[in-house]
Amino acid sequence: MKVEQIYTGCLSQGAYYIESNGEVAIIDPLRETKPYLERAQKDNAAIKYIFETHFHADFVSGHITLSEQTGAPIIYGPKANPTFKAIIAEDNQVFKLGAITITALHTPGHTMESTTYLLKDENGKDHAIFSGDTLFLGDVGRPDLAQKSNEITQEDLAGILFDSLRNKIMVLADDVVVYPAHGAGSACGKNMMKETVDTLGNQKQMNYALRATMTREEFINEVTDGLAPPPSYFPMNVKMNREGYTNFDEVITEGTKPLAPETFEKIANETGAIVLDVRHQSEFIENHIPRSIFIGLDGGFAPWVGALLADVSQKILLVVSPGREEEAVTRLSRVGFDNTLGYLKGGVEAWKNSGREIDSLESVNAEVLKAQLEHHVPVFDVRNDGEFSNAHLSEAVHTPLGFLNDYLNEFPSDEKFYIHCAGGYRSVIAASILKSRGIHNLADVAGGFAAIKNAGIPVVA
Repeated sequence: MKVEQIYTGCLSQGAYYIESNGEVAIIDPLRETKPYLERAQKDNAAIKYIFETHFHADFVSGHITLSEQTGAPIIYGPKANPTFKAIIAEDNQVFKLGAITITALHTPGHTMESTTYLLKDENGKDHAIFSGDTLFLGDVGRPDLAQKSNEITQEDLAGILFDSLRNKIMVLADDVVVYPAHGAGSACGKNMMKETVDTLGNQKQMNYALRATMTREEFINEVTDGLAPPPSYFPMNVKMNREGYTNFDEVITEGTKPLAPETFEKIANETGAIVLDVRHQSEFIENHIPRSIFIGLDGGFAPWVGALLADVSQKILLVVSPGREEEAVTRLSRVGFDNTLGYLKGGVEAWKNSGREIDSLESVNAEVLKAQLEHHVPVFDVRNDGEFSNAHLSEAVHTPLGFLNDYLNEFPSDEKFYIHCAGGYRSVIAASILKSRGIHNLADVAGGFAAIKNAGIPVVA
């Protein structure tokens, strides 16, 4: 028996490869299916089942494509209602895989179809659970994503989740391994651990939501407390996972078309496509196409695309470092952005050489900011709520990046202001959005809050 976690840091997502006697099960695959096919081929094995723990909101799964390529059935738990052919498992239904078995445990609460898969080894002993978004390490799945008008509330779902955890998961032995669908950084929970594998026994000891003495009311209050609004692209990803999507190969072919500057500009003007610059922030700072949006591949790329571009149908034109074109299109498609129309051939240098306008972003070090603070200049902090609450400049106005559009009226129209995040990635994203809206009287603080503290600038909690 082999169990492998295939973890994707950008999405904080874990897919799983399970093999026994030449038969393979894949749990919660990503959009690109090649890694799973190659892994099975390496084992001289065949993919027999594709298990989905629920209809994912934060990424588009590869279940449909993988099923088409292998003939393996897609399996969901009770209450699932996909528009494509799938096996809707009954609670406690057992699936045989080589010498082992996988049992579907219906664990609603995060969503009503949420299902945990229990793996029993060759001796019939409970070995591991693949808990999807029902149980994370240090947390549980948020209960506010499956609400439908007034039919069910997040408190109702939290109560259902309480029952699922107590009746289906916490009754299992402490040595059972927990393999969740997400780790720290995912928007599907609040306080996930950075570790991606643990034992159920340890989770019973340290996960607040698994407290043995916890009442149902306490659970509901604690699980629903402090939930940030979910990213707006989540419902669209759920729809794609439930109803289907464009073939991944077609998305790659269309998105990796090289476009000369004149063609690139023509398409941008005619289609309303966003020009998305995915290079390193230092390159964007130096020069970029006017009104382009920066979200660099080397940061939390896909979640920020989803949160800030929001509409998965949005047409996109890429400015990308040579050799990373397919990577960029792949990572966009993971969160449902399938309408990439091509990339700028030759990059910004070709754009500049064609005589077209170039823009840049002013970036200053923390020492410059320190001197300017004596003159009471405006400063804006785009980190999240927890970071800001922990420590911030007393002068700073908090305008978190994820909700930047709600704060546009906060930024001065004529006075120069400074903008920072934790390390310099998110502030450049924010600056690019502001500049695309005609706000140019700003400077980025290089190195962000870390550099600010190192410069000895006083901060407050």
